[in-house]
Amino acid sequence: MSDHALPDTLPAWLARLEAAHPVGIDLGLERVAEVARRMGLLDAPLCDRVITVAGTNGKGSTVAMLEALARAHGLSTAAYTSPHLLRYNERLRLDGQEADDATLIAGFEAVEAARLEGEPVSLTYFEVGTLGALWAIARSRVDLAILEVGLGGRLDAVNVIDPDVAVITTVAQDHAAFLGTDLQGIGREKAGILRAARPAVLGSTTLPDSVRQLATELGAAVYALGEAFGREGEGEGWSFWGQTPLGSDPKRATRSVTDLPDPGLPLDNAATALQALLLAGVDLEEDACRRALAGVELPGRMQWLGQWCLDVGHNPHAAGYLAQRLEARPCQGRTFGLLGMLADKDADGVIAALSPVVDAWVPASLTGERARAADDLAERLARHGGEVWHRGSSPVEAADWLAARLAPEDRVLVCGSFFTVAEVLEWRLAGDQTAGEDTAFEGAR
Repeated sequence: MSDHALPDTLPAWLARLEAAHPVGIDLGLERVAEVARRMGLLDAPLCDRVITVAGTNGKGSTVAMLEALARAHGLSTAAYTSPHLLRYNERLRLDGQEADDATLIAGFEAVEAARLEGEPVSLTYFEVGTLGALWAIARSRVDLAILEVGLGGRLDAVNVIDPDVAVITTVAQDHAAFLGTDLQGIGREKAGILRAARPAVLGSTTLPDSVRQLATELGAAVYALGEAFGREGEGEGWSFWGQTPLGSDPKRATRSVTDLPDPGLPLDNAATALQALLLAGVDLEEDACRRALAGVELPGRMQWLGQWCLDVGHNPHAAGYLAQRLEARPCQGRTFGLLGMLADKDADGVIAALSPVVDAWVPASLTGERARAADDLAERLARHGGEVWHRGSSPVEAADWLAARLAPEDRVLVCGSFFTVAEVLEWRLAGDQTAGEDTAFEGAR
């Protein structure tokens, strides 16, 4: 990027960032840390408390519940997540509201000035966005910042900030080109967000051993699901038990909250969020917890728009959870799968996980260098015994084709990629049938 003629609109800035770096993902903290240092982001804590969330699946729902719970307890919050569905502004929320264009542009300008201060530093789209968001958070003076790792953990741009509490939700195979296929290695990369003498919240009972091993090496206090904290019950009326920072007996709950509402999101993730807040110094109040969990929403994750269920699940682990939720909610008609995926994702694994709950498929082609064609998906579906009704030239074309053929008792699952869900969500919300009362949120990872 040159140091003159900076854009003055958000779309122009995003176009500039997309074209500025030849590689979309360039893992490593040296460049990001140097620019962060120039920006003064490493001179003092970002805010009073920072919780960083990493994991293969479950990050989005955990961040959403952390944010809702913290705000219900009277804390001012900032939440940084990725990717977005419809608007880039979704990536940064300040006190529950999407950041406006002016805030994001100011962050981009601060990053641009810093990266050109002295020897120019090359940054990716994600790295600029992350540093710009951190700059805005530092100036917002919030009580709590919740940061979602984009990819991996150890080398992700978010990891330039030291968290007060680190959360790891799940570890499964995804982004194989960057993280490999060895779960122990992936777990160690995710655990790269852990810090010495800072608490580590492990939100799954099936994490690879490498996660706890690194925590032990660092001297990080481990709070693991099923050991230091957990939950009782399913659905409405479930209960949480966990430990305060001074808790010493991993088998004894030192804090509990009962009669909680079903947030429509995985309860393990809800328990993880509650435990992380305890470790961040929040004295949990039962009424505040109930209000927060009753009202939390997460677009694009088991989001129901009439007959349409939209979910961004794009790996076998996420697809398996999605299949369980659909199986628990049977319909009288047929379930159609509108599937669009990127070429670097495990399409066969996703198809295998969803096949038991999908009656017929409409694969759709995506666009871009990483796109997978509908024909490729159709061949894979056929090998798994799937019935392919149509091959969509795009997610919207596939949705249009399906909409004209649905019976009232049928339903459609739209999944496989953020891109797929975003296109159909925009198409659906722009249609004659408004979201309004027709919108429901029933789950996420």
